Amino acid sequence: PSRMQADATPERTSALLERIAREDGHPDISLGELLDRFDGRAFGVLVVIATLPAFLPTPIGAGAIAGPLVVLLGLQMAWGLQHPWLPRWLRRRSFARARIARFLDRLGDGMARVERLCRPRAPLMLEGAGWRLTGALMALHGVALSLPVPLTNYPFGFVLVMLAIALVERDGALVAICWTLMLACVGVVAALGDAIIETLQRYAA
Repeated sequence: PSRMQADATPERTSALLERIAREDGHPDISLGELLDRFDGRAFGVLVVIATLPAFLPTPIGAGAIAGPLVVLLGLQMAWGLQHPWLPRWLRRRSFARARIARFLDRLGDGMARVERLCRPRAPLMLEGAGWRLTGALMALHGVALSLPVPLTNYPFGFVLVMLAIALVERDGALVAICWTLMLACVGVVAALGDAIIETLQRYAA
Protein backbone atom coordinates (compact mmCIF):
# COMPACT_ATOMS: atom_id res chain seq x y z
CA PRO A 1 0.00 0.00 0.00
CA SER A 2 1.05 3.59 -0.50
CA ARG A 3 2.21 5.78 2.36
CA MET A 4 -1.05 7.75 2.26
CA GLN A 5 -3.09 4.57 2.42
CA ALA A 6 -1.03 3.24 5.28
CA ASP A 7 -1.59 6.40 7.31
CA ALA A 8 -5.30 6.64 6.41
CA THR A 9 -6.20 3.69 8.67
CA PRO A 10 -5.71 4.52 12.35
CA GLU A 11 -2.91 2.50 13.92
CA ARG A 12 -2.19 1.71 17.50
CA THR A 13 1.00 3.31 18.75
CA SER A 14 2.81 -0.03 19.00
CA ALA A 15 1.77 -0.98 15.45
CA LEU A 16 2.99 2.36 14.15
CA LEU A 17 6.37 1.89 15.84
CA GLU A 18 6.53 -1.70 14.64
CA ARG A 19 6.05 -0.47 11.08
CA ILE A 20 8.91 1.99 11.46
CA ALA A 21 11.18 -0.66 12.96
CA ARG A 22 10.47 -3.53 10.56
CA GLU A 23 9.85 -1.98 7.15
CA ASP A 24 12.37 -2.68 4.42
CA GLY A 25 14.84 -0.08 3.32
CA HIS A 26 17.71 1.71 4.99
CA PRO A 27 18.55 0.36 8.47
CA ASP A 28 18.50 3.93 9.81
CA ILE A 29 15.75 6.54 9.78
CA SER A 30 16.11 10.28 10.31
CA LEU A 31 14.04 12.46 12.61
CA GLY A 32 13.12 14.59 9.60
CA GLU A 33 11.61 11.57 7.84
CA LEU A 34 9.51 10.80 10.91
CA LEU A 35 8.23 14.37 10.96
CA ASP A 36 7.28 14.28 7.31
CA ARG A 37 5.63 10.87 7.41
CA PHE A 38 3.53 11.06 10.54
CA ASP A 39 2.39 14.69 10.42
CA GLY A 40 -0.43 15.05 13.00
CA ARG A 41 0.95 12.17 15.06
CA ALA A 42 4.55 13.40 14.86
CA PHE A 43 4.61 14.86 18.38
CA GLY A 44 3.62 11.51 19.87
CA VAL A 45 6.07 9.56 17.72
CA LEU A 46 8.92 11.94 18.52
CA VAL A 47 8.22 11.74 22.25
CA VAL A 48 8.68 7.96 22.04
CA ILE A 49 11.89 8.36 20.03
CA ALA A 50 13.20 10.95 22.50
CA THR A 51 12.50 8.52 25.34
CA LEU A 52 14.38 5.55 23.80
CA PRO A 53 17.65 6.28 25.66
CA ALA A 54 15.86 5.93 28.99
CA PHE A 55 15.16 2.27 28.23
CA LEU A 56 18.20 1.23 26.19
CA PRO A 57 21.86 1.18 27.32
CA THR A 58 23.77 4.31 26.34
CA PRO A 59 27.41 5.30 26.94
CA ILE A 60 26.40 8.50 28.78
CA GLY A 61 23.48 9.48 30.99
CA ALA A 62 20.21 8.59 29.28
CA GLY A 63 18.41 11.60 30.69
CA ALA A 64 21.04 13.94 29.29
CA ILE A 65 20.18 12.61 25.81
CA ALA A 66 16.41 12.31 26.10
CA GLY A 67 15.63 15.31 28.31
CA PRO A 68 16.64 18.20 26.01
CA LEU A 69 14.62 16.87 23.06
CA VAL A 70 11.58 16.38 25.32
CA VAL A 71 12.00 19.97 26.52
CA LEU A 72 12.21 21.22 22.92
CA LEU A 73 9.02 19.38 21.93
CA GLY A 74 7.20 20.48 25.08
CA LEU A 75 8.04 24.14 24.54
CA GLN A 76 6.72 23.95 20.98
CA MET A 77 3.43 22.48 22.20
CA ALA A 78 3.24 25.13 24.92
CA TRP A 79 3.70 27.75 22.18
CA GLY A 80 0.72 26.23 20.37
CA LEU A 81 2.43 24.45 17.47
CA GLN A 82 0.44 21.49 16.14
CA HIS A 83 3.37 20.04 14.19
CA PRO A 84 6.89 19.82 15.62
CA TRP A 85 9.76 21.83 14.23
CA LEU A 86 13.36 20.67 14.36
CA PRO A 87 16.49 22.53 13.24
CA ARG A 88 18.05 21.18 10.07
CA TRP A 89 20.95 19.50 11.84
CA LEU A 90 18.54 17.66 14.13
CA ARG A 91 16.25 16.67 11.25
CA ARG A 92 19.27 14.97 9.67
CA ARG A 93 20.05 13.05 12.86
CA SER A 94 19.47 9.34 12.23
CA PHE A 95 19.09 6.38 14.51
CA ALA A 96 18.90 2.65 13.93
CA ARG A 97 15.48 1.13 13.37
CA ALA A 98 16.76 -1.81 15.43
CA ARG A 99 16.69 0.43 18.50
CA ILE A 100 12.93 0.79 18.12
CA ALA A 101 12.62 -2.98 17.78
CA ARG A 102 14.60 -3.48 21.01
CA PHE A 103 12.45 -0.86 22.72
CA LEU A 104 9.28 -2.70 21.66
CA ASP A 105 10.71 -6.01 22.87
CA ARG A 106 11.38 -4.42 26.23
CA LEU A 107 8.16 -2.43 26.67
CA GLY A 108 5.72 -4.16 24.35
CA ASP A 109 3.56 -5.71 27.08
CA GLY A 110 3.36 -2.47 29.05
CA MET A 111 2.42 -0.49 25.95
CA ALA A 112 -0.23 -3.03 25.02
CA ARG A 113 -1.85 -2.71 28.44
CA VAL A 114 -2.01 1.08 28.14
CA GLU A 115 -3.32 0.88 24.56
CA ARG A 116 -6.18 -1.40 25.59
CA LEU A 117 -7.46 1.41 27.82
CA CYS A 118 -7.19 4.06 25.11
CA ARG A 119 -9.80 5.48 22.79
CA PRO A 120 -10.39 8.94 21.30
CA ARG A 121 -12.10 11.02 24.02
CA ALA A 122 -11.99 14.31 25.95
CA PRO A 123 -10.86 16.27 22.88
CA LEU A 124 -10.62 19.55 24.83
CA MET A 125 -7.52 18.16 26.53
CA LEU A 126 -5.85 18.03 23.12
CA GLU A 127 -6.80 21.53 21.98
CA GLY A 128 -6.10 25.11 22.95
CA ALA A 129 -5.22 25.57 26.62
CA GLY A 130 -5.14 21.82 27.22
CA TRP A 131 -2.57 21.33 24.45
CA ARG A 132 -0.43 24.21 25.75
CA LEU A 133 -0.57 22.96 29.34
CA THR A 134 0.49 19.50 28.19
CA GLY A 135 3.49 21.06 26.47
CA ALA A 136 4.46 23.13 29.49
CA LEU A 137 4.31 20.10 31.79
CA MET A 138 6.22 18.02 29.25
CA ALA A 139 8.99 20.63 29.16
CA LEU A 140 9.24 20.57 32.97
CA HIS A 141 9.27 16.79 32.88
CA GLY A 142 12.07 16.87 30.32
CA VAL A 143 14.13 19.07 32.66
CA ALA A 144 13.51 16.59 35.49
CA LEU A 145 14.55 13.70 33.23
CA SER A 146 17.76 15.53 32.31
CA LEU A 147 18.94 15.74 35.91
CA PRO A 148 21.13 12.98 37.42
CA VAL A 149 18.55 11.58 39.83
CA PRO A 150 19.19 7.85 40.50
CA LEU A 151 16.55 5.28 39.55
CA THR A 152 14.30 7.77 37.73
CA ASN A 153 15.00 7.03 34.05
CA TYR A 154 12.53 4.14 33.78
CA PRO A 155 9.58 5.62 35.70
CA PHE A 156 10.03 9.10 34.21
CA GLY A 157 10.49 7.56 30.77
CA PHE A 158 7.38 5.42 31.05
CA VAL A 159 5.27 8.46 31.93
CA LEU A 160 6.45 9.97 28.63
CA VAL A 161 5.59 6.76 26.79
CA MET A 162 2.07 6.97 28.25
CA LEU A 163 1.83 10.58 27.11
CA ALA A 164 3.04 9.65 23.63
CA ILE A 165 0.39 6.93 23.39
CA ALA A 166 -2.25 9.44 24.53
CA LEU A 167 -1.19 11.91 21.83
CA VAL A 168 -1.14 9.30 19.05
CA GLU A 169 -4.43 7.73 20.16
CA ARG A 170 -6.06 11.15 20.76
CA ASP A 171 -7.03 10.13 24.30
CA GLY A 172 -7.56 13.30 26.32
CA ALA A 173 -8.45 11.37 29.47
CA LEU A 174 -5.06 9.65 29.46
CA VAL A 175 -3.42 13.03 28.82
CA ALA A 176 -5.04 14.31 32.04
CA ILE A 177 -3.66 11.30 33.95
CA CYS A 178 -0.22 12.07 32.52
CA TRP A 179 -0.52 15.64 33.81
CA THR A 180 -0.79 14.27 37.34
CA LEU A 181 2.10 11.85 36.85
CA MET A 182 4.36 14.52 35.33
CA LEU A 183 3.63 16.88 38.23
CA ALA A 184 4.47 14.06 40.65
CA CYS A 185 7.79 13.44 38.87
CA VAL A 186 8.68 17.13 38.96
CA GLY A 187 7.72 17.19 42.65
CA VAL A 188 10.09 14.29 43.38
CA VAL A 189 12.95 16.15 41.70
CA ALA A 190 12.10 19.35 43.59
CA ALA A 191 12.08 17.44 46.89
CA LEU A 192 15.55 16.07 46.10
CA GLY A 193 16.87 19.48 45.08
CA ASP A 194 19.76 19.63 47.57
CA ALA A 195 21.00 16.16 46.67
CA ILE A 196 20.81 16.99 42.96
CA ILE A 197 22.84 20.18 43.45
CA GLU A 198 25.51 18.23 45.36
CA THR A 199 25.66 15.64 42.57
CA LEU A 200 26.01 18.31 39.90
CA GLN A 201 28.77 19.98 41.88
CA ARG A 202 30.66 16.68 42.09
CA TYR A 203 30.33 16.26 38.30
CA ALA A 204 31.63 19.78 37.76
CA ALA A 205 34.56 19.37 40.14
